[in-house]
Amino acid sequence: MLDKDLSSIQEVRDLLRKATEAQKVLAKMSQEKIDSLCKAIAKAGYDNRELLARMAVDETGFGIVEDKIIKNEFASKYVLDAIKDMRTVGIIEEDTEKKYMEVAVPVGVVAGLIPSTNPTSTVIYKTLISIKAGNSIVFSPHPSAKDSILKTVELLQQAVEEAGCPKEVIGVITNPTMAATDELMKNSLTKLILATGGSAMVKAAYSSGTPAIGVGPGNGPAYIERTADIKQAIKDIIDSKTFDNGTVCASEQSIIAETVNKEEIIEELKHQGAYFLNEDESKKLSKFVLRANGTMNPQIVGKSVETIAELANLSIPKGTKVLVAPENRVGKEIPFSREKLGPILAFYSVNDWKEACHLAFEILTNEGAGHTMTIHSQDEEVIRQFALEKPVSRLLVNTPATLGGIGASTNLFPALTLGCGAVGGSSTSDNISPMNLFNVRRIAWGVKSMEEIRPAKDERKLSDNEELSQEQLIDLLVNKILEKL
Repeated sequence: MLDKDLSSIQEVRDLLRKATEAQKVLAKMSQEKIDSLCKAIAKAGYDNRELLARMAVDETGFGIVEDKIIKNEFASKYVLDAIKDMRTVGIIEEDTEKKYMEVAVPVGVVAGLIPSTNPTSTVIYKTLISIKAGNSIVFSPHPSAKDSILKTVELLQQAVEEAGCPKEVIGVITNPTMAATDELMKNSLTKLILATGGSAMVKAAYSSGTPAIGVGPGNGPAYIERTADIKQAIKDIIDSKTFDNGTVCASEQSIIAETVNKEEIIEELKHQGAYFLNEDESKKLSKFVLRANGTMNPQIVGKSVETIAELANLSIPKGTKVLVAPENRVGKEIPFSREKLGPILAFYSVNDWKEACHLAFEILTNEGAGHTMTIHSQDEEVIRQFALEKPVSRLLVNTPATLGGIGASTNLFPALTLGCGAVGGSSTSDNISPMNLFNVRRIAWGVKSMEEIRPAKDERKLSDNEELSQEQLIDLLVNKILEKL
């Protein structure tokens, strides 16, 4: 009998050694060869999008098969389309006039931490952007999504091997433990961590001593400003919040209405399938949103509205798409003001955009700082003010947050790892792409001599110990005037 933790640690060390050797082969490949590997990876993900989606839902109980199929398509086809023309290998920029050149340098082995909410799509996406940048990758799967993640890796390994690359450029821990993940993050052969998941895991990645790109929780409000197209705004919000049962961290977590459009918004929400909870029903549901330790209850994550209603002993109309809880408070202990990765929304109202601005700031700094929020408006000045002041990395305008944040309905880079910037405790505010996964070696030719750089004595600023006589000063000023003439 082998100790489970020790066995998993040894597996990680073996995987990292193999990935390191495989990456050396990858690093010698041309841009064209790297691109052919990416095409093979994307094809494998796309061709198996339905199989992997069903496996993920069956194993985790999170989300909707049809939507996970779309996610797998997004992670393969959309991401490939976005990266196919990127220069990520060898000389990526050259300016003969300025005598300057840039060379892409792979980081080496990337550690990919994978959540249970989007397991197969995240593996496809992280594999594509890592290989495109010339890196190998070793995955640490969430235990509750292990089988679907292992199957995804198996298919991608087969694809790269058939395309002429060692399959060890993609590795995965088959015996996931906390000890294994810790070893993966801290081992000297790991050069960069791509962490997508809960706050504790992301914090551990940044505390590991290895460079990391991690993303925190989302908690984005959706502000419906008085000039908004209310019918379209509600459609966008409900489409977004019900997509894969709300498992994308960019999805809306609350609605902010104005006094002048509040009743119209409520009626449109009801018309489009929202159910407003009364005070007693809100209390019942609030008990299931957070656990005793203040973290999100996994019982509601990615579950259908019917399942959540049954869990909370709520009687809701048939055809309900999303549950809406009226709220006027914000805080760590206020469940509806927090992130809810399921079809549940908080509902706030304010008098004007300035109050909405303040409330959105309060919601985001309570949880979700640096991530994403949405505004529905036709007032360009209000949009500009929100853009200048909100502590988010993505302010989405008149679009579903889920699709807009990941770059499906906007021109943001298509990504399933969304940086939250310094305000959110992240090393970047980008939608993570191959450009975040390599270093740049800069080659610069000399263009000035020391004599050209060093100013003449009479042009230098006076040092503390150097003084000019009045006569010398007058001569210097006269010379300067003559030069201008």
